Amino acid sequence: MFSGFMEFCFPDMTAFQLAILAVSALLVGVNKSGIPGLGMLPVILLAVAFDLNPGFATGVMLLMICAGDIFAVSYYRKNADWKIVVRLLPYTMLGLALGFVTLRYLNRPEHLRILIGWIILLLAAVHLVRVAFFKHAAVPSHWAFSAVVGLAAGFTTQVANAAGPVMALYLLSMKLPKDRYVGTCAWFFMIMNWTKLPIFCFEGRVTAASLHAVLPMLPLILIGAALGVLFVKRAPQRFFEVIIEIIVIVSAVKLLWPSSSVNMPEPESVPTEKTAPAELPPPGLEPAAG
Repeated sequence: MFSGFMEFCFPDMTAFQLAILAVSALLVGVNKSGIPGLGMLPVILLAVAFDLNPGFATGVMLLMICAGDIFAVSYYRKNADWKIVVRLLPYTMLGLALGFVTLRYLNRPEHLRILIGWIILLLAAVHLVRVAFFKHAAVPSHWAFSAVVGLAAGFTTQVANAAGPVMALYLLSMKLPKDRYVGTCAWFFMIMNWTKLPIFCFEGRVTAASLHAVLPMLPLILIGAALGVLFVKRAPQRFFEVIIEIIVIVSAVKLLWPSSSVNMPEPESVPTEKTAPAELPPPGLEPAAG
């Protein structure tokens, strides 16, 4: 019976791949409910573990973060700042479309990833200078500012999986309390990730095989989400902000050296239900955002 379960859920997976899958599920839970921005780490782990099947890795990752979104929103459902979410979403959807079109006509998308990495580092430097010397300065409230942030979030998640750092810097500048910060991230990224889910299904990256692999991971995602909630409750506000700032900088540095397994060019065929595809998938996975 146990061997049948393993064959159904994890066909042809090695012990190493199964362990990485479990660790990634735990990290996704923590990312979604406690430390937004941590989602870059499971993206990298899955890309390494399933380097010959990156389409499977990205499909599994999206399913896990969609599950994590549900857990996070269930807990933080009353903590979101809906004014921020509503202001950003229309421009975010436009940014997703622009990123999709750009990747269809760009021959070297890795160059764009590197440029985005440098831009995020520059924005992080501006943020740190502002915190150190201009902490009482007002954040721009004009609609154009929200439009730029929303476009950047949608475009960067489609091109380089980098919406997390962009949103982190924006929400940190809003000086939100940590529970409101996480709640706003949870709702924003749930809407964005679930919008991307049918696209992934159409492209063949989310399949029965990826769904079978994720279902047994749901308890680990839930445990990670509980750990994330515990972190938010106990971490001092400034410590929470410093952790987010460090993750933003690390994520930006990672973009400067993108690996071929984390890049996501267009797949050439649809995976079967038993095995993951060997070809490289197209870009467009958000860690985590959030």
